[in-house]
Amino acid sequence: MKRINDPDALLLQGAADPTRLAILRQLAAGDGVCACDFTACCEVAQPTVSHHLKVLREAGWVRSERQGSNVWYWLRPEAVDRFRQIAGELAPALVPVGGRTLPVVQPPA
Repeated sequence: MKRINDPDALLLQGAADPTRLAILRQLAAGDGVCACDFTACCEVAQPTVSHHLKVLREAGWVRSERQGSNVWYWLRPEAVDRFRQIAGELAPALVPVGGRTLPVVQPPA
């Protein structure tokens, strides 16, 4: 299997899993989450949570910090910003038409 080097593809791939998406949602709702608190949101065992957190860290979604015997995680704002940029690039162009905003329709090639 070809190794992915594109940082945007890695970012998208990092979020493309139901458990990782649940972790990202929990992080977005708060100000730091202890790794021990993810098992409740995800309904998976701690080793599985650890694996998913590693994937998210490598993809650039989260940062972590050890505090005593616990590891805390935060969502990286720059990852969220880049995700928004990528999504914006994929959105159709919009134009005002008669007081409404409609997508630009391109004729088939």
